[in-house]
Amino acid sequence: MKGVILSINPSAVIIDITHNIDPYDIIQAAFTMKSSYKFFPEDSVHVVVVDPGVGGSRAIIAIEIAGHIFLAPDNGILTLLVEEGNIAEIIRVDNKKFFLKSISRTFHGRDIFAPVSAYISSGIKINNIGTPINKTDMVKLSIPKPGISDKGELVGSIVSIDRFGNLITNIDSNCFEDFCRPNASKKPEIKINNSKISGLSERYEGSALNSPLIIIGSRGYLEIAVNCGSAKKYFKAEKGNTITVNLSD
Repeated sequence: MKGVILSINPSAVIIDITHNIDPYDIIQAAFTMKSSYKFFPEDSVHVVVVDPGVGGSRAIIAIEIAGHIFLAPDNGILTLLVEEGNIAEIIRVDNKKFFLKSISRTFHGRDIFAPVSAYISSGIKINNIGTPINKTDMVKLSIPKPGISDKGELVGSIVSIDRFGNLITNIDSNCFEDFCRPNASKKPEIKINNSKISGLSERYEGSALNSPLIIIGSRGYLEIAVNCGSAKKYFKAEKGNTITVNLSD
């Protein structure tokens, strides 16, 4: 992919955000993209190739949001970004003039995404690379959102586990703060797999070595971690596990 991009636009600056998305995990990729793109300059072209449907009937879309261009399979991976609004244009990528001449059925990243992104980075407007579509035409994921249970608990789930074993939830800092604010004198208590952690730490060393903690991570989401250890192993946790937040004295 990088070779194709540089062959078309030798001055392109290529930055890898991550190669650690679990295979086929579109939701994990959606959260990663949402929490990453804002740290890049406007006019950046973000190429998202988590594409289980490669070679099938799924479309490829280019979308301009908040001054950034995203090129991705139309499989719902941009759902969280679309929900933020600020959409300027959405294009179904179908102008083969900007593809490689020979298209593999299994590597559209190299043969379509890479050349199209290179042309966009060279100044080609996205309305030249395909057909305009409406937001309602895009595939949307049913992404789990946190909510309040009948017991008054904040209920969320683990959406990603990084290579350190930190458990990243779908509870963002605003949601967490809104839940805690009415009872600011109480400590948050998280329950996961019949274990409880009390109090919010400001850093990963906020508990004893190899002990668990809860923290708002760099992505802006509530995380469960273990100081110099793996929360995944400690709690025998997996993506999709439910976590609950209560307030205690």
